[in-house]
Amino acid sequence: MIPAVKAIPSLGLVPSPDIPGIPKEGDDYSKLLAYSLYFYEAQRSGFLPDNNRVSWRHNSALDDGKDRGVNLTGGYYDAGDYVKFTLPLSWVLSLISWGAIEWFKGYELSNQTEYLREMVKWGTDWLISAHPKPSQLFIQVGSSQIDNAYWGPDTNIPNPRPAYDINSTLHGTDVAAEAAAAFASSAILFRDFFNDTDYASILISHAINVYTFAENKTLQLSSRAIPGTYGYSTSTYTDKLVYGAIWLYKATNQTQYLDKAINYYNQFQLKDSLRIMSWDDQTGACNILLAQIYFRESSINYTIWSGETERYLDRIMTNKSNCNLTNGGLLWCKGDSESASIPISLYGTFGFFMYASYSSTIEKANSYKKFASSQIDYLLGANPMKMPYIVAVHPNSPKNPHHAGAHGGTNVVNLNDPPETMYPLYGAVVGGPDINDSYRDLRSDIIQSEVYILFIFFTCCK
Repeated sequence: MIPAVKAIPSLGLVPSPDIPGIPKEGDDYSKLLAYSLYFYEAQRSGFLPDNNRVSWRHNSALDDGKDRGVNLTGGYYDAGDYVKFTLPLSWVLSLISWGAIEWFKGYELSNQTEYLREMVKWGTDWLISAHPKPSQLFIQVGSSQIDNAYWGPDTNIPNPRPAYDINSTLHGTDVAAEAAAAFASSAILFRDFFNDTDYASILISHAINVYTFAENKTLQLSSRAIPGTYGYSTSTYTDKLVYGAIWLYKATNQTQYLDKAINYYNQFQLKDSLRIMSWDDQTGACNILLAQIYFRESSINYTIWSGETERYLDRIMTNKSNCNLTNGGLLWCKGDSESASIPISLYGTFGFFMYASYSSTIEKANSYKKFASSQIDYLLGANPMKMPYIVAVHPNSPKNPHHAGAHGGTNVVNLNDPPETMYPLYGAVVGGPDINDSYRDLRSDIIQSEVYILFIFFTCCK
């Protein structure tokens, strides 16, 4: 957390547990950053390291990929269950890396840089394994149907756990381009901030190969490659091709990738997007990245892209897009927030904070920071429910997150057996309230109580 000019008010967090890396003293935003990194450790799959901090997490899913002759152990489980997906993982890794590149000082001041490194590398190591050939990328491990019929610890995850891939026959442009963005953005982080040039070179090589794969085959959504199986279906691949190309340019400084990004952006007519940036649509993120690039390189092009970015952000902020504010002040985006209101708000918040320092005027910068801060305030308890939507950090935190491992029960028919969550899931963010700002703290309500991630926001601006 970068120190603010004025004193940071107490958020009323509960005392920190005796877990290495979670500070007992210091400001609450540094503690929340530490909690959020801890949550990722609670999502780990595979062989756990000796410094594992999550007592109830075990070595698990050790045969992943065996059915396809590859080693797909490791990586992160998705949300509260035990399936692994490449698409949302790639989106998260690109956001985490982007935030760390921009606000690395916040991690340093919070003594979280090593935990950040371990968190990102746990994901990128798995992505490397999931990309065994230039024209092959594994995009899912585990069957959602089988997984949804199980509720229990990671010691009894049911089999089979089939591995699904895209390849030269079954193509998936969206997830391949998204993986390229994850490889390229994390390569910058390891090269420029962790001084690990060898690992960064490996990541860049994978980024180039998987992006070439993304654009050189028949362009189509990954959901068409494995219909009826894939757990994440995106609306379009067009924005992902732009997003991946931008990150490849930033990682390699090769202008061919910037040219590709601009050409795809124009070809697919992405201008004047009304969608909030998220794992499903990265157009807004592309606007911000292009404005950032030209802020340093070209005043003429900066004017073009800052104008597009500010029109995009202003439409969101002034209810002229698919988004408006609930009565309680939560950014609600039709078509996205219904499935996870808090994460959608926070993706937008990230964009406002990320762009603010590159705004064309001080007035714009201040308005974007003010709007983004209002969403963080809502998250942390300034909402009609008076509930911080982060698990196990506050007396009013949600008590019943939908998470099989943390719950401690084994009864898939009755998720309230036992009624209490056995293990605190520090740092997890729940799906959040409905459009009326109402939240039912029910483990069985997957829409509201399924868990997500957060910590990219506590390294800047508050």
